[in-house]
Amino acid sequence: MFTNLVLGVATMAVCLALQIALLTRALLYYAHRQSSLDHATFFGTMSILSGVMFLLMFGNLGQVAIWAILFQFLGEFSEYRTAFYHSAVNFSTLGYGDIVMSDERKLLGPIQAINGVLMVGMSTAAFMTTLRDAIKQNRHGWAAKHAPKIQELVDEDH
Repeated sequence: MFTNLVLGVATMAVCLALQIALLTRALLYYAHRQSSLDHATFFGTMSILSGVMFLLMFGNLGQVAIWAILFQFLGEFSEYRTAFYHSAVNFSTLGYGDIVMSDERKLLGPIQAINGVLMVGMSTAAFMTTLRDAIKQNRHGWAAKHAPKIQELVDEDH
């Protein structure tokens, strides 16, 4: 059990480093395009937000891959695609139960699920921050013209 805790916490630390790196990259990507949002069309705004979403999803999928490598290294799965699938189910907390790890390593599943909740939560927070800011920045574009109630919701004065 102790070995699994050490492996799990160490893997969580690696995942956190990847998450922070790609979250920072996503926010920098957004910051470099933020000034173009003032008069952006809906599709222009969606293009920028899609880039942010892609970077955040890439980070989450990278973490799924890291856990899959660990599972395969430990001999839990002979095929990487099965390890990746099982890792994705754990990370997303779906918990299908169609594939289970050995009794010796099954504690890694809940540890990975905790990691997934935390990292997906970080991605969600970053994405919602950029979405809120994109709506605020779009003062003369689609948001101002078509969604004044949304503007009111994100206005700092309210």
